[in-house]
This record gives sequence, C-alpha cells and structure tokens, in this order.
Amino acid sequence: MADFQVDDKVDVTDVVCPVTFVKTKVALEELDDGQILQVHINDGEPVQNVPRSIKEEGHEVLRLADNGDGTFELYIKKVGD
Repeated sequence: MADFQVDDKVDVTDVVCPVTFVKTKVALEELDDGQILQVHINDGEPVQNVPRSIKEEGHEVLRLADNGDGTFELYIKKVGD
C-alpha cells in the first residue's frame, strides 16, 4: 500500500502518446506543490515516456507499480515551478 496520500487521480489508458503526457501534465497543474497525482497508465510507450517527461518537467516520480494487467500506477509528486 502507498505510504503517501494521493490527492488526485487521472486515467490515461484511453489515449495514446503524446496525449498521455498532456493529460498528466494538465492534472498536475491543478495540484498544489507537494501534492501527489496517481496516474493509471498503459504499458509500452506511455509507461516509458510519461515518467521520463515528468522528470524533465522537474516533478518527482515516487513510484511506478505494475498492476499485472498491462497497466501501471504512476505516482507523481508535484514540485513547484
């Protein structure tokens, strides 16, 4: 179980790159610094690209958990811009 409090969740399994990152970024922008976003994401390109893009934006990837069904839960901590 997560050892942190999730403040918001977004499901990007219904879209493809680069929309996965765009939707994740928009959800992050609505959070306050230090808040945590949980992203439900598909295996493959999204799970490879989104965490990398998030780090490039300066945010912190706390955990990437494999759900075992071709999807992952990505936990991101918003870092002030």
